[in-house]
Amino acid sequence: MKFPYTIDLRPYTKISTLEKQNYGEGDGRMWIQELKIGQKEIKSLLVEVFLELNHTDRTVTESVMPLVTTNPRSNDLDLIRSQLEGLERKLKDMETRNADMTAKYNTLLLSNNNVLSTAGGTFVRWGRNECPGNDTELVYSGFAGGSRWEHTGAAAEFVCLPPDPDLNTKYTSSIAFMYGAEYNSNDFVPRAKNGDDLPCSVCRSTVSSSVLMIPGKSSCYDGWTLQYHGDLVAGDHAHKAATQYICLDEHSETLRAGYRNDNGKLFHPVKAVCGALACPPYQDNRYLTCVVCTK
Repeated sequence: MKFPYTIDLRPYTKISTLEKQNYGEGDGRMWIQELKIGQKEIKSLLVEVFLELNHTDRTVTESVMPLVTTNPRSNDLDLIRSQLEGLERKLKDMETRNADMTAKYNTLLLSNNNVLSTAGGTFVRWGRNECPGNDTELVYSGFAGGSRWEHTGAAAEFVCLPPDPDLNTKYTSSIAFMYGAEYNSNDFVPRAKNGDDLPCSVCRSTVSSSVLMIPGKSSCYDGWTLQYHGDLVAGDHAHKAATQYICLDEHSETLRAGYRNDNGKLFHPVKAVCGALACPPYQDNRYLTCVVCTK
């Protein structure tokens, strides 16, 4: 009796180098799924082989028991047993491969989660009350502020003040102060007039951990994502208070947080001065752009 089944294990036990390249580490789930499907089909074949083996045993026992050692059917039984043992070995091998691929996939998944958990770089968008939308979320929008322009020794940086402050009255000194930030030049017309107040928004990237403000550029370098670009601004060089450079959005807006032109924290467009500054590439008396990028 010939065994009626032709068993081809290649689709279940061998994945070509090309297929592995096509899958890649990132598609480990697809590879694991195909291994599992292969296992199920091999188990089904094992059941069929087992049933055929039992049927053949009964046939031999009932009809040709005296000739079992010499009948050619005994060779069929040996072949079936050999194939069954081979299937069992292949199944164990596939289970081992499945376990290995599952472990690799879990390692890659954990690594990917660790990378994603490092995202969350924050930046201030000066002049706007919303975030750019390039995989960012708004933390809060508020009012730009800082020290008064004529106070010697005052804090240098601009700050983005929230609209819902938590204040207290437990101190009595009057040494450090916070003022609103104002456009202090008609160069910003028509976006804003001299004395208009400056809005701001604090934004968080949901995919990037690094934030970079590049003065003198309006586009990001390769590999970085543009969040917004605009004009480089800072305080008046003749004022007593120190200041810092910030990137004012190209499409900045105004916010009437105060009721008059108070000349608090002031800013102006920044232009290049040749000498110690290399010219070219910079040009004397040309205003500088800026860009905020994430990665």
